[in-house]
Amino acid sequence: MSVNEITAIEENRKSLNFIEQIVENDLKEGRNDGRIQTRFPPEPNGYLHIGHAKAICLDFGIAERYGGICNLRFDDTNPLKEDVEYVDSIMEDIKWLGFHWENVYYASDYFQQLWDFAIQLIKEGGKHISMNSRLKRLHNKRDANGAGNKQSLP
Repeated sequence: MSVNEITAIEENRKSLNFIEQIVENDLKEGRNDGRIQTRFPPEPNGYLHIGHAKAICLDFGIAERYGGICNLRFDDTNPLKEDVEYVDSIMEDIKWLGFHWENVYYASDYFQQLWDFAIQLIKEGGKHISMNSRLKRLHNKRDANGAGNKQSLP
């Protein structure tokens, strides 16, 4: 084979980044029943920047390329800095980039479940929860607004 033929073959080969390599390997091995599901998890505490755009293209692009879905999951764990203005802006930016999410989730919707998991881990073997004062304030603030665990933390 000549150098030109080898070069032509190499150019026709699909060049994969390490994430695509992992996805293709998982698909070959039949993991997750062949389903591809990604997520874009922005914090709704400001406007998106170029790094977010890159992550959006990666997360949504992988799902699109492999026939999967991408969920939008807001990492709304700091209600003092978050605002619906940023949620709306993020959604508009994703649409502007040409992508569409399958589902919208909010991390705060799962605080009680995560709390319950932590308690279960403690009961099962001496694990512990490290609570700093900021986390305690967040937890207690959510309680005052009718969300989360009904017990205040010391």
